[in-house]
Amino acid sequence: MPDKIMIVDDEQEIADLVALYLENENFIVYKCYSAAAALECIQNEKLDLALLDVMLPGMSGLQLCQKIREQYCYPVIMLTAKGEEVDKITGLMLGADDYITKPFLPLELVARVKAQLRRYKRYNTGAGTEEDVIVHAGLTLDIRTHECTLNEKPLNLTPTEFSILTILCQQKGRVVSSEELFHQIWGDEYFSKSNNTITVHIRHLREKMGDSFEEPKYIKTVWGCGYKIEN
Repeated sequence: MPDKIMIVDDEQEIADLVALYLENENFIVYKCYSAAAALECIQNEKLDLALLDVMLPGMSGLQLCQKIREQYCYPVIMLTAKGEEVDKITGLMLGADDYITKPFLPLELVARVKAQLRRYKRYNTGAGTEEDVIVHAGLTLDIRTHECTLNEKPLNLTPTEFSILTILCQQKGRVVSSEELFHQIWGDEYFSKSNNTITVHIRHLREKMGDSFEEPKYIKTVWGCGYKIEN
């Protein structure tokens, strides 16, 4: 069954171009030129991924992302204007998994989409085994069901947040660099030292876990190296 992707952009030429490239990769694509049309699509279709432009009439892409996260955990990629760093960070804080800056190369966008879908499917399909459940200091991650609890209370994590926490828990005691996290999650070569995607996701994870930045119990920053969870 082909994956279903929703594109939301009021610039029809961009939406049509992206749709063309995705359809060439055998995805089923729903094009929405407004947030209102997107909300209808979200309710009526079982989507696998959403591409949201930040600037939309009526309701912003950031607000739309927030609406999606109230009910669904499939990946969300934000399309942001060049230099709008605030929009990028805000999108990640609201639950987006990735962002790509306009103007972009369509093939890069397709690569990002495929990387998100690979990761999402990896943590949401397959039969369960003992290795699918990770337990550490009151933290429990069920990789098969994509469920996470902390001290028996559920944590509502985005797919990317879940992936980061899983990788750190699987490599307890070892420092994992931002670059390594980026490549393990997205599986592409679009990382740069100025990319703060991982930093924002780590910050959001700490907030959800009630983990102190100064004296963290779980995710510790090793300055100049990366992040780790102690044994």
